[in-house]
Amino acid sequence: MRRGGLLAFLATLVFCTSAAADYPERPVKLIVPYAPGGSADIVARMVSDEWAKALGRAIVIENRGGAGGNVGVDAVAKSAPDGYTIGLQTVSLAINPSLFPNMPYDTLKDLAPISMVASSQHVLVVNNAVPAQTVQELIALAKKEPGKLTYASAGPGSTFHMAAELFKAVAGVDIVHIPYRGGGPALIDVMSGQVQLCFPVLAAAQGQIQGGKIRALGVTGTKRSPLMPDVPTIAEAGLPNYSFDTWFIVFVPAHTPQPVIDKLNETLVKVLKSRPIADRMAREGFEATPSTPAQARQRLETEIPQWNKLVKDRGITMQ
Repeated sequence: MRRGGLLAFLATLVFCTSAAADYPERPVKLIVPYAPGGSADIVARMVSDEWAKALGRAIVIENRGGAGGNVGVDAVAKSAPDGYTIGLQTVSLAINPSLFPNMPYDTLKDLAPISMVASSQHVLVVNNAVPAQTVQELIALAKKEPGKLTYASAGPGSTFHMAAELFKAVAGVDIVHIPYRGGGPALIDVMSGQVQLCFPVLAAAQGQIQGGKIRALGVTGTKRSPLMPDVPTIAEAGLPNYSFDTWFIVFVPAHTPQPVIDKLNETLVKVLKSRPIADRMAREGFEATPSTPAQARQRLETEIPQWNKLVKDRGITMQ
């Protein structure tokens, strides 16, 4: 290595070591790309206080919604790569590149994952008037009368929508999509019978299920939920190749110094592995899922092409 290159390398090494030793020197901004009160916001607020204690600096949450989360994520992607602006997004980080033709950022090139944070199951629920009592009976009903059954979603591209479209693809059924402006209105119309079924986040529908206002046929994950241990997974109820969950991931802009990424990961993983946080998440219907940065990136690299195939095969659009 030439003298100039060696000096440049040593200067970079000293800078990164210094960045790790001194970081963070001021509060850190955590951008949540949705309005307050949603699942991403809930997850962010569950971990931010303890994470701030571990970092030794305040973490300030900023809700910046729009375009299915793209506005907030883009703000992170275009911020300075110094660890003072981080983001938290859902599985939409892997889905959106297939849904939006003009993405403002490249998920794999412009972002550096820190860790997976949590996951949350959805649940297949039906109006009480629907004669199907099981997943298999619902599939049989849908195949008997294609296009007659309808499902509600929280809007095009929402996790409600994608969970249902994945179900349709795996089950080979034709069920008509009825989009709403949010999960609450969607669930209300399933309860009233305006729409026959829905795939809401389990925690959001738990009260209505237990109150007998709607009927749960199966949860979407790979194992039963401790919130509803008597409800089978959709896989064990007769659709073995089906699984879906909403996961959450934390990331920073690409080119953030590795020592900063390591410190963010180390402190976040410590928080996620703590019993109080894990128990709190479980009570709210989430499961803590700490990971390495490499594991988080692998999740994105695996799921982006999978969702791209589903979106293209099903002709899913944001209309």
